[in-house]
Amino acid sequence: MEGRRVVMVSALQFACSDDVSTNVDKAEKFVRDAHSKGANIILIQELFEGYYFCQAQREDYFKRAKPYKEHPTILRMQKLAKELGVVIPVSFFEEANNAHYNSIAVIDADGTDLGLYRKSHIPDGPGYQEKFYFNPGDTGFKVFETKFAKIGVAICWDQWFPEAARAMVLQGAEILFYPTAIGSEPQDDGLDSRDHWKRVMQGHAGANLVPLVASNRVGKEVITTEHGNSTITFYGNSFIAGPTGEILSSANDKDEDVLIEKFDLDQIKSKRHSWGIFRDRRPDLYKALLTLDGRSPSL
Repeated sequence: MEGRRVVMVSALQFACSDDVSTNVDKAEKFVRDAHSKGANIILIQELFEGYYFCQAQREDYFKRAKPYKEHPTILRMQKLAKELGVVIPVSFFEEANNAHYNSIAVIDADGTDLGLYRKSHIPDGPGYQEKFYFNPGDTGFKVFETKFAKIGVAICWDQWFPEAARAMVLQGAEILFYPTAIGSEPQDDGLDSRDHWKRVMQGHAGANLVPLVASNRVGKEVITTEHGNSTITFYGNSFIAGPTGEILSSANDKDEDVLIEKFDLDQIKSKRHSWGIFRDRRPDLYKALLTLDGRSPSL
């Protein structure tokens, strides 16, 4: 295997309190655990500094946002990444003057901040009222060249859109990472999206012939809203999929966990190139994708 590019990836899964320092301490503990198991790139779940506050539309929750530069949690994760020699995508609630974003800073293995991705697709529904807090991201889909691999990172609702996955892989992403916060639906106790959620992302991995890492939280979180309490039980099921969409590691719906998988990126690259999916693409025929209703942009 000498000269081969082999990488170990990890998905973390844990329950959050509503105390920032407690959650960041827990994230560091889990990152250290993943590193001790050999992980090179370690994914923490979405908005891990506190409860998933988007259950409610509350003016006071905007106080949870902080500017990107000199963000205390990012600075701490830069120090940790440098100490351990690992890559850490860091999810945070970003304040940018009068705009607010659901953002990710990608920290390289030497502690360097490689840049920012802002969540592109913003959901709006019972329990997931993100449009109240977040502007639509303006960074576009990006690829970050880390020490171990070129990675694409998108956030939660982004994971339901095949266009996002394809855009990142077209730019050279060798592994896709999706931090998320998803669970029960407050308006419908009978709705359980976990299997649908996994199958959609498995499709991204298989359609693009790249591994995929998804990290979700667990636990019950109760938020006080203007109409009483709202409760979401987050269903975990964090997983790591291989380049044909196969699930290689998966957590359950209750327990905190650290998932680890190893990938030979050169071997996967050869398979991806020989399969012909990217050779046979016809972007000249995909103009309908640039519209909302499928009609020609000229109409």
